[in-house]
Amino acid sequence: MVRFVTPLLALSALSATALAATTTTCSTSSQCPEDKPCCSQYGECGTGAYCLGGCDPQSSFSIGSCAPMPVCENKSYKWDNLDNTVLNTKYLGNASAADWTYSGFPKTEDGNLLMTMPKNSVGTLFANNHYIWYGKISGKIKSSRGKGVVTAFILLSDVKDEIDYEWVGADLTAVQTNYYWQGVLDWHNSGNASVNDQDTFDNWHTYEIDWQPDQTQWIVDGEVKRTLKKSDTWNSTANRFQYPQTPSRLQMSLWPAGQASNAKGTIDWAGGEIDWNSQDIKEKGYYYATIGQVDVTCYDPPSEAVKSGSNAYIYTSNAAMEANIAITNNSTVLGSLGATGLDMTLGANSSSSASSTASDSVPTNHGGAGGMAINSTTSTGTGTGSSSGSGTSSGSSSSATGTGFSQGTDTTTTKGNGAPAQGERVLRGSLFAVLVAVVVLVTL
Repeated sequence: MVRFVTPLLALSALSATALAATTTTCSTSSQCPEDKPCCSQYGECGTGAYCLGGCDPQSSFSIGSCAPMPVCENKSYKWDNLDNTVLNTKYLGNASAADWTYSGFPKTEDGNLLMTMPKNSVGTLFANNHYIWYGKISGKIKSSRGKGVVTAFILLSDVKDEIDYEWVGADLTAVQTNYYWQGVLDWHNSGNASVNDQDTFDNWHTYEIDWQPDQTQWIVDGEVKRTLKKSDTWNSTANRFQYPQTPSRLQMSLWPAGQASNAKGTIDWAGGEIDWNSQDIKEKGYYYATIGQVDVTCYDPPSEAVKSGSNAYIYTSNAAMEANIAITNNSTVLGSLGATGLDMTLGANSSSSASSTASDSVPTNHGGAGGMAINSTTSTGTGTGSSSGSGTSSGSSSSATGTGFSQGTDTTTTKGNGAPAQGERVLRGSLFAVLVAVVVLVTL
């Protein structure tokens, strides 16, 4: 759902105040109440969609508040249409019925997915509904371009373990790589990987993340650009490996890091303020990143993993380490948007349905919220037609009714072990990091 915020300061303030009065926030030091037990990745409490992808078990009412996570599925994704996608407001956890949830303005063109960002919008977000607990993801990608425009292809877990690629549109010669453990900030985790022809926009490149229990590799066009050894992430003070190790979702996005209202550090990292009158905006009506075939290869879970089934991953402890994941036959599907991991079938036979948009059932955006928040009114993405670099029409395309997402701002609180809480779990070189730095209310 897309809410375009007016430039009137009074209206923005009124909206933020009204939403703040009805929203319950959460963090690892302040968990959700029992009646709204699920803490979304945006740091807000609720039921329904709050309990699905991104639900943080460490900040929720209890370890079982979040719905079980659908297990990994070996699959190749192509983009002749958007039949395997569903709006994030409609998804109840059935990953067999829809491979992806989305918000924003996606469309297909000549067998590819276009994640678009129309003028003064907040872009597009795609999230795979099957979690990966070690495996390889591969994407054939043309990044977007332009200062302030960021494309991302990442693995992100519900406790903010992250492995990513990000393309800053002001630099088409390279892609940035990063990793994080439970959102702990470390400026040494990032690195750049060059591409052979120094053009990430006009030319196809294949980007892979090979995530194994003992190492992770970032591979571009078949060439290993970076290797992270788990052994190199040992924290002797905390007596643990601070290495991404929990089930994660593949997420792809295009967003305006250079929006004028964002933090200066975010704008600088993105190459400057976004130009809403650029060549792409004039010729196509939007910025865009092009996604070709995406492949997911699942690896075997750790040999010591607790297994009582094969349908879903669950957390067994708030420590949220590799040893605290079990594989079960638990259902991943909620009965309604009023259901939670504590009562999965609530409302299954009532009038409550996936089309409900109650504010405590589908995460909504407001001032002060962290993460890629979902906005609140429906809009339609850019329509028909496809364009070549010259702007002439060719091929065929289809578009989806979109719901916008925006990057949020949050207050900073820190866990006792040094891991940042919800709004701090980000950093300049990472999608999840940058999105917390961006101002929620996009002033048009």
